Amino acid sequence: MQTQGRVAGNVSAKTTLPEAHSRGYLPHIEEAEFQMITYRLGDALPTEVMQRLAHLGSEKRRIDTEQLLGAGYGQCWLAYPNIAKIVIDNWLYFAGKRYRILAYVVMPNHVHLLIHVFEDSSLSKIIQSWKSYTAKKIAKQLDLAGQQPTLPIWQPDYWDRFIRNQAHLEAAIAYIHNNPVTAGLVACSTDWRWSSDYKSRS
Repeated sequence: MQTQGRVAGNVSAKTTLPEAHSRGYLPHIEEAEFQMITYRLGDALPTEVMQRLAHLGSEKRRIDTEQLLGAGYGQCWLAYPNIAKIVIDNWLYFAGKRYRILAYVVMPNHVHLLIHVFEDSSLSKIIQSWKSYTAKKIAKQLDLAGQQPTLPIWQPDYWDRFIRNQAHLEAAIAYIHNNPVTAGLVACSTDWRWSSDYKSRS
């Protein structure tokens, strides 16, 4: 799998963030040039954990959620190669048309991407499209395997973070690529097949 460059030019520093709005309980920013996105499977966190997180402030909730996701809760459907491929293929289908992908990783129960959304495209609509299409494809694959999820495939919301400057951009890419290492799934980020950092040994 190829993305369209690991770091695509310099990101100009900005003194103010674009206006954010909220869908449900998560803040969203539509007009940023580069954004890091996280979304997760429907059972990625137990109900009692989500209830505890709901009482935290937005940034603390995001940090704690991302740490907990690495624990591998839930059925971890994205660990199946055919399901991980559905997600990545769907991202790549509109790459260069609606957005540019700088980095991505598919973890067993969640995903991270860093993208540049084109001016005539909407981040929220892009993510809605990704989740709607892949939910149907994943459900079909699970049905063929005789498995049925007890919850919707994807959690209804997502996190997005505005990239402030070049240093933040490089840190975000490193964070995305190092997710499998942090979770103890591989020793080196280039060994994780479902990542834009993957390097085949064949």
